[in-house]
Parts: sequence; structure tokens; C-alpha cells
Amino acid sequence: MRENAGVAFENLQPLELETASGRVAERIRASILDGTLAPGTQLTEVLLAERLGVSRGPVREAMQRLIQEGLLRAERHRGVFVIELSLEDVEDVYFARRAIEQEAASCVLKGDREELLAALDGLVGEMREAERASDRAGMVEADLHFHETLVNAAKSKRLSRMFKTLIAETRISMAMGFDYPEWQHPASEHGSLVEALRRGVREDVLQRLDAHLVHRRPSTQ
Repeated sequence: MRENAGVAFENLQPLELETASGRVAERIRASILDGTLAPGTQLTEVLLAERLGVSRGPVREAMQRLIQEGLLRAERHRGVFVIELSLEDVEDVYFARRAIEQEAASCVLKGDREELLAALDGLVGEMREAERASDRAGMVEADLHFHETLVNAAKSKRLSRMFKTLIAETRISMAMGFDYPEWQHPASEHGSLVEALRRGVREDVLQRLDAHLVHRRPSTQ
């Protein structure tokens, strides 16, 4: 009887329960990314715990997690702050994005990519609609989602986790007012990348991706 029970329990899958600190981290992260918590804002455990209706323990854990992700910085004897980025930092973000996105693109070219291509086509359509409406915010959202979708298609948890921080830093750099080049035809630029992925010639895909990321970086002048 006990042996049979043991076999039965082996088929049960563990539950994934989101912790309080995980929910707090997600709330803070979202507030950083939508600009509610601007770059340089100081965060305090007491105030955050009061506003979010939790104890200080989960807030402390959440802040440590976001420090590790690179979205917050701790200064000794001063406190914890939303990160601010220099132009050199932003250059480094794009350097890292290039490495991850090219590796992800190389991975997806090795397998079935029909589902990915359909998703990217849909995002290009969203960019086209945003273009027609002169909706820059819509263009930016579709652009970032496009690149996240590409990286996630590589099915590497670590690549996706690293890229999530890089996309967050990209958003922060935009919120800080760096001089990003104006887009004239973002849908066309991304559409060309989708077509390259559809053809499946690795050198062409990597070249177009590299040119796109170089073009989208803020000016260093």
C-alpha cells in the first residue's frame, strides 16, 4: 500500500507559489519601467511597505532582488535609489543586447520558427498602426516587445533573464531623455528583419540585426 502511494505521489507536480517579495519586486519593477519611479528616486522600506500594505521583510527582499537585477543601486549611508545611466552605460547596454540578440537569432534559425514569425509579423503590424497614428510610445512598445519575443524564442531561461534587465535599462535610458534617433519607418526596418529570419540565411539575419541595433543607439556626439 505504501509503495503504491509513493508511486502516485511521484506523479504530482510541485506548485509554484509567488512569494510576497516576488509580488513587491514586480510592482516596484513596473513602477520603474512606466516612469512612476523616475531615475534617481530614493526608495525607503518603511514608505514602500506602507504603500503596498506589506511588512518590511518582503520589501527588503524585493529591493535586494532589484539591486541584483541592476534596476536599483545601494549607496552606503545614503540608501537605495532607482538607477541612473550615463551615455557609456547605454552604449554598454546596446553592446550586451547585440551579443544576446545575435545568439538568440542564431538559435531560432536552427529550428521551426513559424510561430515566431507569425508573432513578429503581428508586432510589425502594430508598429505600422503606430506609425500611421504618429504614436511614438506605441512604436517603442512594439519595438521592445519584438526584440523580447525574438530572444524568448531561443528558449534559454538565462538569456531571457539577462535580456529582461537590458530591456529595462533601455526603457530607463529613454526616460532619461537620451538623444535617440527619430524613426521614419520602423515597421519597414523590422519587417526586413522578419523576412531575413524567414529566408533563414544566418549571415543576412545577423547583419541586419547588427545594423538595426547600431542605428537605434542614442548619439554619442
